[in-house]
Amino acid sequence: MKSSKIDDLQAFLAVAREQSFTKAAARLGVTPSALSHAMRALEQRLGIRLLARTTRNVSTTEAGDRLMRAIAPLFEQIAAEVEALGELRDKPAGTIRITCTDDSIEQCFRPMLAEFLGTYPDITLEIFVDYGFTNVVEERFDAGVRLGEAVSKDMISVRIGPDWRLAVVGAPSYFARHPPPATPYELTEHTCINIRHRPSGTIYAWEFEKDGQIFTVKGEGPLVFNSILHVLNSALDGLGLGYVPELLAAPYLADGRLVRVLQPWCPSFEGFHLYYPNRRQSSPAFQAFVEAVRYRGA
Repeated sequence: MKSSKIDDLQAFLAVAREQSFTKAAARLGVTPSALSHAMRALEQRLGIRLLARTTRNVSTTEAGDRLMRAIAPLFEQIAAEVEALGELRDKPAGTIRITCTDDSIEQCFRPMLAEFLGTYPDITLEIFVDYGFTNVVEERFDAGVRLGEAVSKDMISVRIGPDWRLAVVGAPSYFARHPPPATPYELTEHTCINIRHRPSGTIYAWEFEKDGQIFTVKGEGPLVFNSILHVLNSALDGLGLGYVPELLAAPYLADGRLVRVLQPWCPSFEGFHLYYPNRRQSSPAFQAFVEAVRYRGA
């Protein structure tokens, strides 16, 4: 196959994934009109329509969807093999894209970043904060971070943090106005600062445990975030009670800026795990990152 046709196939993949000539053209560094012309030429050569165009968007036809699913893994394998040539360098190099949450960054990544970046100056880490359980394959991330119990069985999983607990916390100024709850059920009488992981998802119901039984309580409040750090900051500001990881709350509990309640009711969760598809094993840069972040116990 001529190189121009290979380029056209890569361009087709960009359009199919972005569902937009404008966005795909920006990624490829060409004009939308040139990209549209190249796609029409590709369709003419193949003798079949690959893209359905409207004034608002672009989508793949049945043939286009079949072609995308067939060739996308091949180009990904080529990219992985080219990146693996970094083994011939003195040090691993390249960009590693990770999707994770704020608290996993604080607990698992932040403590190792300075040493890792100093050891591997040719590696760039791109860390994308997302609570929406992003599909790492579809969104072309190298890996994601989830609690161990939430990792799909078809992924390689590496533990990167210890088991941890959530903590119900509030500022002294909040408790000066409201008596501390004696049980989780009393949270319905308090102002709770909530979190919604996805725009289309439900507000997270606070999970508790008593005598081995897990139950949830939905507290009400005027604030809902999609980042646990903002829940923590709002609790520090006395705006309500937050349910946050112990690690994040620990410094403020130690200096008295936060007060913890309901501790016996708060369950433990399996630690964070880095997860990724098999094809990532060939990248020296990625393997260096995995070894640096791997949890080795206390």
